Amino acid sequence: MLYHKNLPAWERAMRTIGGVVMIAYGLFGMPGTMAGYLIAGTGAIAIATGFLGFCPMCVMVGRRLPSP
Repeated sequence: MLYHKNLPAWERAMRTIGGVVMIAYGLFGMPGTMAGYLIAGTGAIAIATGFLGFCPMCVMVGRRLPSP
């Protein structure tokens, strides 16, 4: 299944960087807590959307990239 990218390049980079920061904070800043694992899991989702360039929630609200 192919997804149409709906995230601009700058936002993809920010999501990837933010995801790495969230995983690091969740695992090292709050080790062994449920909140830490939740933050790390959210960071993994942010990284996935950054790499794919597709955000399902953006599709739900009708967000699209401008046509070239």
